[in-house]
Amino acid sequence: MPVSSSSVTSFRFRLIAAAALVVAAACSQGETPASAQTSGQTSGQTPGRTGGQTPSPAPRDSGRREVAVFAGGCFWSVESNMEHIPGVVSAVSGYAGGTTPRPTYEAVEAGNGYVEAVQVTFDPARISYRQLVDRFWRTIDPTDARGQFCDTGPAYGTAVFATQAQKPIAEASRQAAVAVIGARRFVTPVRDAGRFWPAEAYHQDFARLNPVRYAGYSRFCGRAARLRAIWGA
Repeated sequence: MPVSSSSVTSFRFRLIAAAALVVAAACSQGETPASAQTSGQTSGQTPGRTGGQTPSPAPRDSGRREVAVFAGGCFWSVESNMEHIPGVVSAVSGYAGGTTPRPTYEAVEAGNGYVEAVQVTFDPARISYRQLVDRFWRTIDPTDARGQFCDTGPAYGTAVFATQAQKPIAEASRQAAVAVIGARRFVTPVRDAGRFWPAEAYHQDFARLNPVRYAGYSRFCGRAARLRAIWGA
């Protein structure tokens, strides 16, 4: 049975309200949220060692930085997916694609031309822009023109926002993804990059700071099942 957009909106707004209270409390008390603390280590263990074997060292940070912007529906999910990729330095939730200065969450949800998006800062010596775009496609449903998963409406449109230098790379990546899914079904475009506006503080790192709430939201939306149906296991 399809989930109504009103019930999804109500569910997400309840999560947002709860998250705002958590952020306010953490900021006022100066505490580190429990979900952000390191777990699973006991006294005497050496971080990075498992079973007495030393893993291969990760590529060293080159100090170089480049930026990519992706819109993939709910920015909580895009941010969480991107910030776990090796070579990504940061992922910031925000708004892209509109023209009105200083957009707010409420205005974007009402439909002011912006979409929820994520600005990804990465080290190009550790991961290339092409690799990031290739990874992005596999985290979204590029066949849905109405939104993403249980989030529907203009604010949840998908896109790769590319600079003039990035555009040929993004288009080549898109064509490779289209070859997997089919041109008629693939609706996510590559758009010209414009100004990116960071979202409100309570949206940042939502999945990491609110793991239980985010897991409930993700299950409610059926993200994993839909991605398997689109891209395979």
